[in-house]
Amino acid sequence: MKPLDVLQQSLHKRVLVEMRGGRSYRGVLDAYDQHLNLVLSAAEEVVKDEVTPHAGLTLVRGDSVVYISP
Repeated sequence: MKPLDVLQQSLHKRVLVEMRGGRSYRGVLDAYDQHLNLVLSAAEEVVKDEVTPHAGLTLVRGDSVVYISP
């Protein structure tokens, strides 16, 4: 199984995205591309145990992603 296959199985499900700099996002994975650019809905940004909800869609740039956990 390839990494993009795991992302395909995670579409429309909640995921955790760890970013460079200690930030992370939790939300529903709505779309992605081969560069790991992500579109999350109902996303929450987590910075040092502080949760900030985001309204609407959140776009995450793929080159900042450390890992994605389904």
